[in-house]
Amino acid sequence: MRRTTRPDLDFAAVIDRLGGADHLEAEARETGAFRRARVVKNAVDMLQIVLGYCLGSEGLRLTAAWAEAIGLASVSNVAVLKRVRNAVPWLEVLVARMLVATQPAGVPRVRSLTGTRPIRLVDGTVVAKADRASRDAGGVWRVHAVWNLNEERFSVFELTDEKEGERLDRAAVIAGEIRIADRAYLQPERIARVLAAGADVIVRAPWNGARWLDADGTSVDMTRLLALTPRNRIVIDQPIWMGLPGGDRAGVRLVALRKPPEAVKKSLEKVFAEAARRGTTPQPGTVAAAEWLILVTSLPKAEYRAGAIGDLYRLRWRIEVAFKHLKSGVGLSPPPGADPAMAKAHVLSHLLLSLLTEPLLIEHLGDSPRLAAA
Repeated sequence: MRRTTRPDLDFAAVIDRLGGADHLEAEARETGAFRRARVVKNAVDMLQIVLGYCLGSEGLRLTAAWAEAIGLASVSNVAVLKRVRNAVPWLEVLVARMLVATQPAGVPRVRSLTGTRPIRLVDGTVVAKADRASRDAGGVWRVHAVWNLNEERFSVFELTDEKEGERLDRAAVIAGEIRIADRAYLQPERIARVLAAGADVIVRAPWNGARWLDADGTSVDMTRLLALTPRNRIVIDQPIWMGLPGGDRAGVRLVALRKPPEAVKKSLEKVFAEAARRGTTPQPGTVAAAEWLILVTSLPKAEYRAGAIGDLYRLRWRIEVAFKHLKSGVGLSPPPGADPAMAKAHVLSHLLLSLLTEPLLIEHLGDSPRLAAA
């Protein structure tokens, strides 16, 4: 559902956070978002109109009426449309500037696990396209993001449509970082590129997500490896290789942690329920893997024990909470219409609002109930 009222923003405080009226005026002119003062007198008023439309639910006509009623400008719905579309490059600059703004220092839990190394959580979320034809065809707007765990803030946002998928190497690598991602990012070629750029990785691994090999290049049967591990053994920690095109291999470390009994029960129930829904029988590998948290990492065993690898991976809950804040807290909803420029302005405005309210989110993050229970 879209928001029924505009967010209660202290707009003067927002302008101060964004650098002040003079800075915004110059920036809006440089990006071509605001060219001359005629009906709309200045860039600050224009920004308020743009955010009023994108963060509200009243549509173009009522946004124009609202702008006139509060004394911003006397504009038509067509004029509002043009200004929102023209504002996209400026909104991109504003979001980029907020991404590099100073944020509170990292949490002690991160420092205790990694020292001063940057920890970057890679993930994405989608928002359905608004028009029915696009939705029926699987059309979405995809938000690709990186959460900088040491500073508790987003550090990268990129918006694409459904034609571009999730990629582990989409964001530029910071030398020395530890890049953490879920199973959708088990992409051997892209993992190899991240490693070559000077980073380490921790990525969750589906049992059948790669062509697994041993040191001699012989195929490793992941199902057999998991299923034949004795019940009293709760950790698998060994070298493994992932096959790459052209016969190359990427060497990583396989860390599999056996789940607690209650978690195993829930995982198996989910596996069999999904199979029943599809009218199929679960694959043996799926059943075997349900008992394990399977990770691949490039971090050395001498410095990072298997339990620490699991602890670091479980810190992914931070970016999940941040996405929840983006969708529920600031109300990111399907952009109206099918115009890519209007959709981008809509999503960028919500990202900007999310970044402006991030300090409130950080105050309430606290410790993860998942980590405490792990």
